Amino acid sequence: MSTRTYEAMAPLKLAFLGLGVMGYPMAGHLQRAGHAVTVYNRTASKAAAWVGEYGGSSAATPAEAAAGADIVFACVGNDDDLRSVVLGRALDGGQRAADGAFAGMKPGAIFVDHTTASAEVARDLFALARERGLHFVDAPVSGGQAGAVNGALTVMCGGDAEPFAQIQPVALAFAKAVTRVGESGAGQLAKMVNQICIAGLVQGLAEAIAFGGKAGLDMKQVLDVIGKGAAQSWQMDNRGKTMVDDQFNFGFAVDWMRKDLGLVLDEARRNGARLPVTAVVDQFYADVQAAGGGRLDTSSLIKRLR
Repeated sequence: MSTRTYEAMAPLKLAFLGLGVMGYPMAGHLQRAGHAVTVYNRTASKAAAWVGEYGGSSAATPAEAAAGADIVFACVGNDDDLRSVVLGRALDGGQRAADGAFAGMKPGAIFVDHTTASAEVARDLFALARERGLHFVDAPVSGGQAGAVNGALTVMCGGDAEPFAQIQPVALAFAKAVTRVGESGAGQLAKMVNQICIAGLVQGLAEAIAFGGKAGLDMKQVLDVIGKGAAQSWQMDNRGKTMVDDQFNFGFAVDWMRKDLGLVLDEARRNGARLPVTAVVDQFYADVQAAGGGRLDTSSLIKRLR
């Protein structure tokens, strides 16, 4: 884990809901920063393992984890998962409304959602929070599993300015940048912009590497050269040579990217944006899925070209 140095601040009572590949280390950074963190995870054994590693405590339901917390963080899978932990509405009927985080939160507490979800669900939960005297900030992240482990995520936030100002210094325990980009839903929309950029960049990089290979070039050398010029990108620096080596086990999976691009394309249908490249790359990722590559990382787009 990261040896990140934290700025001194008054310890808070926090909850963290969802201990997947992102949430597990994010919650760990909060505990290591000196806060009292209570975690909830659908698979209780994962929560027990987290407590064993970091300390803190675990709870059996989101409501119990959120009870008395100043800030409740969440990082789950999708819109339905988010509604389940917030409102206690499980898809299998196994939860009650009283189990949801909102039911356990004290007046004035802040819910911070790091799930990559729709802007629509963010706005819905923002409105419900306001009705209950709570605050809701949509705050999706970029930086992948490595960014979560190293405390170097970028967080894009939507919601009211005052609760954002309260959560920003706390979230810097696991982030290098935490920025409010607008009103409720704006964080999710900014994450969609991020994914649009990544989709086009990865496809361009895949085509370039495939082309150079066919032309007989030493592509690792070529990437070193062009990486010092205008073609440079994070994707080239971090995934270019692993793409050359046919290695695709570096975190953010094709299945997750397709979920995200589905959100993007749904939003584009609502707002009228034209996304021809994004739509095509989404179908290229579908090809990778169909070939059994759903759990490979997103740089596996190049497999279609070989």
